[in-house]
Amino acid sequence: MKFSESWLREWVNPQVSQQELIEQITMAGLEVDEVAPVAGEFSGVVVGHVVECGPHPDAEKLQVTKIDVGQDELLDIVCGAKNCRKDLKVAVATIGAVLPGNFKIKKAKLRGVPSFGMLCSEAELGLADEAPGIIELPADAPIGQDIRQYLNLDDVAIEVDLTPNRADCLSIQGIAREVGVLNNHDLTPVEVNPVAASIDAAVSIELKAEQACAKYAGRIIKGVDVSKASPLWLVEKLRRSGIRSIDPIVDVTNLVMLELGQPMHAFDLQQVEGGIVVRLANDGEKLTLLDGQEISLKADSLVIADQSKALALAGIFGGKDSGVTESTQDILLESAFFAPDFMMGKARQYGLHTDSSHRFERGVDPSIQLQAIERATQLILDICGGEAAQVSTAEVASALPQAKKVTLRAAKLKSKLGIEIADDTVTEMLTRLGLTVEKTEAGWNAVVPGYRFDISIEEDLIEEVARIYGYNNIPMQRPVAQLNMSAKPEAVKSLDYAKNCLVNLGYQEAITYSFVDPKKQDALHNNAQALVLPHPISADMSAMRLSCLAGLLGAVVYNANRQQSRLQLFESGLIFTPDKDAENGIRQTRVLAGAITGLRHGEHWTLEKRPVDFYDIKGDVEALLQQIDNKAEYEFKIESHSALHPGQSAAIYKNSQYLGFIGAVHPEVAKKIGLKPKTFVFELLTNVLLTSQVPAAQAISKFPSNRRDLAFVVDKSVQVGKVLSEIKKVGGNQLVELNLFDVYQGEGIAADKISYAIALTLQAVEKTLEEKEISAIVDKVVEHLNAQFGATLRD
Repeated sequence: MKFSESWLREWVNPQVSQQELIEQITMAGLEVDEVAPVAGEFSGVVVGHVVECGPHPDAEKLQVTKIDVGQDELLDIVCGAKNCRKDLKVAVATIGAVLPGNFKIKKAKLRGVPSFGMLCSEAELGLADEAPGIIELPADAPIGQDIRQYLNLDDVAIEVDLTPNRADCLSIQGIAREVGVLNNHDLTPVEVNPVAASIDAAVSIELKAEQACAKYAGRIIKGVDVSKASPLWLVEKLRRSGIRSIDPIVDVTNLVMLELGQPMHAFDLQQVEGGIVVRLANDGEKLTLLDGQEISLKADSLVIADQSKALALAGIFGGKDSGVTESTQDILLESAFFAPDFMMGKARQYGLHTDSSHRFERGVDPSIQLQAIERATQLILDICGGEAAQVSTAEVASALPQAKKVTLRAAKLKSKLGIEIADDTVTEMLTRLGLTVEKTEAGWNAVVPGYRFDISIEEDLIEEVARIYGYNNIPMQRPVAQLNMSAKPEAVKSLDYAKNCLVNLGYQEAITYSFVDPKKQDALHNNAQALVLPHPISADMSAMRLSCLAGLLGAVVYNANRQQSRLQLFESGLIFTPDKDAENGIRQTRVLAGAITGLRHGEHWTLEKRPVDFYDIKGDVEALLQQIDNKAEYEFKIESHSALHPGQSAAIYKNSQYLGFIGAVHPEVAKKIGLKPKTFVFELLTNVLLTSQVPAAQAISKFPSNRRDLAFVVDKSVQVGKVLSEIKKVGGNQLVELNLFDVYQGEGIAADKISYAIALTLQAVEKTLEEKEISAIVDKVVEHLNAQFGATLRD
């Protein structure tokens, strides 16, 4: 909504500055987007009277004029405007005047004739982008008066960005009502008197779609002169509101729309056959709009029609064939109420958006139609002449919005705002907003006016009181609450801690959907049962994920297809496993998953160009596990997984409890999901991962440590992890470090055997270990491994 400050102050003029006014409007919830001057910066331009106007002796397109600007002598001014003529009142830039763009007026000589000034157009004064000729001022314009003062050009245009619920402020009347409430100031609305009928003519109105249009008013006006120019005050009001002047009939309907918020339309009466019929369109019915566009109407569109054809798209756009033209003599004025619920989205169906549809979609006061038609009639008769008939109306009262009654409790108001406002103040606020208010013992009963579609419940009234009272006037109070600080268990690490560990390892977090493509999920999980959504967003997002792999590998595919060859991604989230014993038949488990592909390091001349492998992701997982709980016993066991390569996959256990899995994506699975680069993944249960042992302080030995290197020969089938685990069991407290430093197969060892060289570091806290004590521990280890695995010391 755009309007000028001066127009607003005609309706309500509180004793506040321009800046204060703008601040008030914004803080009331009507955000001011822009405040712009209505004219360019200029000075020295006055009202002049063309006393003489004749042709230039040496130039066909120029005229020589004598202009009276209230000085002792007439000014000789050469002008090139075609509309310059004798007795015209014009805007004259005198010698020394400065026009927009810092253009200074000096004495000049045009084709040999001296010129002591310049006759100005709207464009030259910054009133318009372009103009066909000089400004034509009213005949009663006072000669010599500064044009800025005469046209009130020290004015600003204010543009307000309204939320859809405040349709009542899409008019000067609505904005003025708000300003009046904010300042406890009475309104001075435009005076609208019923126009007495001077001719006997009427139009029949039939409402065939009463739920869409329950009220329609029409009036015939005969003998209008559409060729008359709209008065300057009308053109200026429209211009400062961002609307271009077209002809006096259209200008008047636009003015009434801006003043009262009621869109109107005028038909050429000669093009209306019979009466008016408000009906739904016939599917495929054709209508040519005022802009020349022909549209094919949809069956759910409302049209204003006569007995044979559609005349206009109701509340949106008029029809070309029934539009007012310069030859029009008789018109039919329309003022109607169209239900906002019906009008929503109708204009967009045809790629249209008009000032009229903008208002009807949000809601127009259902009681203002007759006032609007009387106001428009009054203005048209004053400008264009003519004679008016009686207003014809059709109304279905039961289909009109009914007055809403809302109760506001004083205790609820105080509870929500945190302050106590005097009852009389609240009553005055609500009354000035247009509500009919009845004070009760508990609060107020209010009847909501028809133009406030946004007020329907108690909270709406509380919001109105807070808005008018002023958000800035509500004191800030710190909330008082008793907070019981819950103890954070030291034995449980946060998920953010685990995420930060992965970030430090070079991973980036991914967030994917919990619903995935069932085909890709079947490829990963060997057609395992999953929860299928009854109403999915799309067919490829119809199953709840059984693991994070589907989304995570989808992200890898997406990035790899866009030349991102080196990826380290992780994701945390819930997975959904069907389980009849779980709540609602679905077990929800939170997991932390990751995927890597590409080179282990970025390309660099000092680094080997090596693709990632199983041990790279295993190293990352081990680093994560050690950061979370370095006291736990972790074990990687060879286990198969439907999505992983059987020779490069393992299950992970923490203190013998299943933690997750790790491995390379199976080539067949990769092919089915479109994954080209070799990719390695892991997925861990967070409830197991994030539990840890609380660190306990222990003494640090000040005595020397002793290292013993042992090379054991065992069968190839014996896993080194089991060997190390058994050594830890029998090594006792003196075994402080264990390290596998060599693996050997070849000469001197049988083909079915393998040698593991293991370093044992022994140390005691209370003393230096003697040789016999060290030997005893080593012998115990050798004996135990021999018994368990048939291990022998390598010669």
